[in-house]
Parts: sequence; structure tokens; C-alpha cells
Amino acid sequence: MRNSLQWLLSLVFILQMYLAMLVLGIVYFPWALISRDGARAACHAFCRWVRFSLRLLTGLRTEVRGPVPQGEVLIAAKHQSFLDILLIFGAVPRGKFIMKRELIWAPVLGLYALRIGCVPVNRGKRGQAITRMMADVKSGAQDPGQLIIYPQGTRIAPGVKAPYKAGTAALYGQLRQDCVPVAANVGLFWPKHGILRKPGLAVVEFLPAIPPGLPNAEFMARMETEIETASDRLMAEAGFPGLR
Repeated sequence: MRNSLQWLLSLVFILQMYLAMLVLGIVYFPWALISRDGARAACHAFCRWVRFSLRLLTGLRTEVRGPVPQGEVLIAAKHQSFLDILLIFGAVPRGKFIMKRELIWAPVLGLYALRIGCVPVNRGKRGQAITRMMADVKSGAQDPGQLIIYPQGTRIAPGVKAPYKAGTAALYGQLRQDCVPVAANVGLFWPKHGILRKPGLAVVEFLPAIPPGLPNAEFMARMETEIETASDRLMAEAGFPGLR
């Protein structure tokens, strides 16, 4: 009975979340159309609403730990579910993602993603997208802010190991900026698939920045070690029984 009630409340949360996305998208549309600041304001409002309604309806609390970057940095994050996207973007002032190209066709979400400066990436053609991104950065076409990339390329379930891809190192070398790793345990409570949202404390944690100038291999090894170690710690804190 308790699980059935949690599932029902999770369904209500999901339905109202997408309704809120539509309502906020319409309300902010005139401002978003003329200014990226308007688009960012809409997305930040949505992130705040999701965190509030998630706790209210499902009992899932959220927390952002560590020093949140304010300047121009590369953010390399663990990706377990849609929730880490919301927590990271909601925390930084001028975030933008490298995202799957098919998302640009998603109602409301796709329009606002493009307006805040996200870069669509073709599946199987990630190298081309990275090359284009680096060219945009060099020419100054991209607005300053926090560029967020998921080094594993997709959502990875808690405890599952997957390789880190070299595109992050290419951006790190081109940008010559600090890279801020981000750990997460959110997939324990908001899974990649399914409706159930479990009560608890979902956390993303901004870790100490990796300074620019490291060789690619050293940077990749350090980034992966720091993200995985901190994510394992957060999952253990939440009671995750083990890794496979």
C-alpha cells in the first residue's frame, strides 16, 4: 500500500512537472525570445519549482554541495538522471550543455535549450560536434558561462561502470579553463527509467577544480577518479549496498 501511494504521488509529480514546464515556457516566452537572460530565468524558475514540488509530493529532498562555479569554467558531471541536469543548471548562473541533438525537437525544452546556448550533438558524430564547439569558442561566438558536459555521454545507472570519452579532454585543452568535476547520487532516487521517485536526499557535489594545462591522459585519469570516487561516497552515504 505504501509503495502504491509513493508510485501514485510520483506520477502526480511527473504530470505537474511537465505542466509547469509548459506554463513557464509560455509565460517567459516573450522575454526568452529577445534575450538569453529571459531563457535562463525561465529555466532557473523551472529548476526551483521541480525541487520544491519533488520534496512536497514525493519526500525526495535535494542538496547542492561544494563551491558553485561563477566564472567561465568547464563542468564535467556524473549523469544518472534528469534530476542532476536540473540541480547543476539551477545552481550555476549561466549554464549551457552539450546535449543530444534529438532533444532540440522536444516541446518547450528544445527551444529553451537552444536559447540558453546549448550545443546539439549527433549520436555517433560527437567528434564533429566537439570540433564545432571548439571553433565557436575560438571565434567568440559562444556567450561566456559554464559549459556543462557529461563525459560518459549518457545517463549511467548507479553502480554501473562506463568509459569516459575523450571529447572532454579536447574541450579542456581548447578552453584552457578550470574543469570542475561534479559527483552525484541522484539515480538512486530518480532512475533513468520508470515513474517511482523514492524519498531520501539526492545530492550533486561540485568538487575542487582541476587547473588547466594538464596532459590529456593525466587530466582524464584525474577527472574520472575524482568523479567516481566522490559519487561512490555519496551513494554509500545514501545507503547504496554496493557496486557491480
